[in-house]
Amino acid sequence: MNILIADDEVDMLKILQNYFQREGFTVFTATNGEEALTVFYQERIDLAILDWMMPKVDGMMVCREMKRTQKIKVLMLTARDTGEDEFKALADGADDYVNKPFYPKVLIMRAKKLLQIEAIQQLHDVSFDVTSKRVWRAGTEIELTKTEFELLRIFSQNRRQILTRDQLLDLVWGLDYMGDPRTVDTHIRRLREKIGENIIQTHRGIGYSTSE
Repeated sequence: MNILIADDEVDMLKILQNYFQREGFTVFTATNGEEALTVFYQERIDLAILDWMMPKVDGMMVCREMKRTQKIKVLMLTARDTGEDEFKALADGADDYVNKPFYPKVLIMRAKKLLQIEAIQQLHDVSFDVTSKRVWRAGTEIELTKTEFELLRIFSQNRRQILTRDQLLDLVWGLDYMGDPRTVDTHIRRLREKIGENIIQTHRGIGYSTSE
């Protein structure tokens, strides 16, 4: 799913972008209301996370324009924390309202709830719980390492999309990973041994994708 995060605090924007990308979302960013609307008109956005106090066009004006134009979920992210502010945001069309400061993992959970992303996901005959990190193959529970689970989750959320080694390194190991990039191949080989060889396909010279 595609998420637009708009906030004029650049450091906050980078942190949220990294968190949501690790969860398998495609993330677009903007640092003011005008940029947010430009991205919104150009891309298919499923959820917009908008800072209320943005320059040029404030977050509530952006929210109203998005809601007027398309069916989209909007979560307001703001330091304005009075009950009156929350009432105004929800009355003007926002689907949820989160006060700053906040815990990023809680924000992700709120976003998933708005998008109705189920905790239990299925890929071929493998099912897994994104909350408890438990995995089953054909009804039998199997053990995955933390990295193997993250690979499985990323592939499930990007089905049929070819992911390069560099993309997988960023999404699973993090942007600051400085080790051997071939570790991706090693972990995918081990994951295949546990979940089945047919679920993850190799595209030589390009990357990997799911087979469904």
